[in-house]
Amino acid sequence: MSETEKLRPPTADTIERLVRIVGDEHALRDEADMTPYLTEWRDRYHGKAALVLRPGSTDEVAAILKCANEARVGIVPQGGNTGLVGAQIPDESGSQVVLSLGRLSHVRDVDLASNTMTVEAGLTLASAQQVAESAHRLFPLSLASEGSCQIGGVLATNAGGLAVLAYGNARDLALGLEVVLADGRVWHGLKALRKDNTGYDLKDLFIGSEGTLGVITAAVLRLFPRPMERVTCMAGLNDLARAPEFFTRVHEAAGPMLTAFEILPRIGIEFAVKHGNDTREPFPAPHAWYLLFDLTSPRVGEEPHRLAETLLQEAIEGGEIADAIVATSIKQAQDLWRLRELMSEAQKPEGGSIKHDVSVPVARVPEFIIRANQLVELMIPGARPVPFGHLGDGNIHYNVSQPIGMEKDVFLANWETLNTAVHEIVLDLNGSISAEHGIGRMKRDLLPHAKGEVAVELMRKIKESFDPNGILNPGKLL
Repeated sequence: MSETEKLRPPTADTIERLVRIVGDEHALRDEADMTPYLTEWRDRYHGKAALVLRPGSTDEVAAILKCANEARVGIVPQGGNTGLVGAQIPDESGSQVVLSLGRLSHVRDVDLASNTMTVEAGLTLASAQQVAESAHRLFPLSLASEGSCQIGGVLATNAGGLAVLAYGNARDLALGLEVVLADGRVWHGLKALRKDNTGYDLKDLFIGSEGTLGVITAAVLRLFPRPMERVTCMAGLNDLARAPEFFTRVHEAAGPMLTAFEILPRIGIEFAVKHGNDTREPFPAPHAWYLLFDLTSPRVGEEPHRLAETLLQEAIEGGEIADAIVATSIKQAQDLWRLRELMSEAQKPEGGSIKHDVSVPVARVPEFIIRANQLVELMIPGARPVPFGHLGDGNIHYNVSQPIGMEKDVFLANWETLNTAVHEIVLDLNGSISAEHGIGRMKRDLLPHAKGEVAVELMRKIKESFDPNGILNPGKLL
């Protein structure tokens, strides 16, 4: 029996019981009030819901799940609704209940001796960064959606972002969790320990599970010393094959000082300059590719700056790169990173965009991009690939903008076919079809092929054990 076959539409009595848990003020039933919770910013997924609940405490979340489990009603956890694979959107049946966690936004503790903070799931990522900053610490996770995305969603999707190279993804930044299970019980796992070798690591099961095993309500997050010096550099190069070579040299020389290393295509820069506000070309002459990276240090001095200049000069003399910039002001550094931040947004005015969030071994990034570009030209002549992303960890956002003059709907009808073909290249290179966005609805049917029979069987057994009635985010991931 599938998950959806186990579930039932909520009865009027069940709806009233759920409403009483949070109060009328925090239970949305009107279609207009629910609309912002039923679609996502790409406008690709639209759902319906019987109810949207906005609990204000872990106890309320626990009571909601206990009631839903008894009534066999599907619950869709939702944070800031910034997900990119549809995991946070209910299906079209109108029988599921959205559980919005935005009211759980308290900071429970900041422990400077342990270098941790304990925060609730509804706190935005930007607010978490500000809490760390106020304590003269750094919470390094950084995403384009950080002003809206919430800590619970960041952990549920094991988000990555710009600083994975130095600090790891969300899983590496969480020491403990508080999680409400499907039957309403609460796992109190909020420990600020770096060493806890007591059997299975339950925390890591919930992180990245997209709300299918439990609802994260709070987390203990790692803090780091604030960088006292930061140097931003951009290099222009015309031979993509030299990019991994240059990255390796920078990484070996800089070690932990290298906190981010991004790759941007010429077409992406053109889009950003054309459609972004207050943007301009970074170099006098264009280049086929651009590398953007940061060196940071916890000490004040000239070490990162001197190292950056040395590395760039050697790379120019050795023919690895064609030109380079070392930002000489905070404003110039912000302008360079602004070009990176606009990579996704600037594609919208160019029409439809078919997207891929993949990872391959760093050394094989050029091979992947070259093969994928050739494939796209064969399948959709004139389509415009915009591959960009985190070269330092092999995560490439392989986006494809529609051909000039083609109707958007006609182009987007190729989404699944193109995804399948590009993912075959990724798997052939021993990569992953989802590097940081998750599986959700978008890649659910691709997962068995990508993961293999044994892995999917184990995942299903874990799901059955944690959520036997299938109420948690039904139809997502598996």
